[in-house]
Amino acid sequence: MDLRHLRYFAAVAETCHFGRAAERLQVAQPALSLKVRQLEAELGVTLFERTTRQVSLTTAGEFLKSETDQMFGRLDETIAGVRRLSAGQAGLLRIGMNGTAAFSHLPHIARVVKQALPDVALGIHADMLTPAQCEGLRDGTLEVGILRPPVLGRDLATAPFVSESLVLALPTKHRLVGKARISVSDLRDESWVCYSSPHSALNARVTRLCAGAGYTPRREHEAAGGSVLLALVAAGLGVAIVPEGVRSHPLQGVVFRDLPEAGTLDLVLGYRAGSDNPLVGVVVSLLTGS
Repeated sequence: MDLRHLRYFAAVAETCHFGRAAERLQVAQPALSLKVRQLEAELGVTLFERTTRQVSLTTAGEFLKSETDQMFGRLDETIAGVRRLSAGQAGLLRIGMNGTAAFSHLPHIARVVKQALPDVALGIHADMLTPAQCEGLRDGTLEVGILRPPVLGRDLATAPFVSESLVLALPTKHRLVGKARISVSDLRDESWVCYSSPHSALNARVTRLCAGAGYTPRREHEAAGGSVLLALVAAGLGVAIVPEGVRSHPLQGVVFRDLPEAGTLDLVLGYRAGSDNPLVGVVVSLLTGS
């Protein structure tokens, strides 16, 4: 018995007519009749009652029709699913992102992917700095990263995603909250909350800004991710520079103020160069508009 025997049976069972079933299958009627007899012989049952005027299903035939209808339905779904996976239209996409990107960009990413690729499930790994995301991309625990350059190594590729303005995060009762315009020079005597990673692009930006104003920032507290960093600012332990997108998710105890000197910082999409996962290329093109 093979699938062809069952498909031939299903066609006859649906039409209860060997001639019409043969036309649908584009096979000769004698060949179709032979396949059905072979199936009956192998099963040891009669599937059709045949007379000169009509063909009808036996009780065993009715049962087999019900089962084959379900089986072929599942088979067709499986084949369609495999094709969607191969075309990058389905599957699980694990995305890494830093804490502030989760605040400001995750809703947009999830919405765009869901609308364009409804059969794709997202696995979100938040509060991951660039080095951890790069490691995840290399060891296969992530397919895509939302991260800040630089990304080192030829085994990883990047695509532009968004350029974000940087703003100052202050405790709500900070002395500078009411100041009309804040400059980096105003922060000379402040305690800073920075990222614990030695490779943090935001830390490097803080260092350059303060050096340009003639001082070295006093880094008194460190955080492994963006949500912890903002919590420390809310506790009054220091000030921090963060991407402007976090303004869309206010945190009690934190006030955001413009700091024009801070400039902008890029976010890129990172992924394994030459990835054989078709979903990666589809999602990268979708999110970059390419």
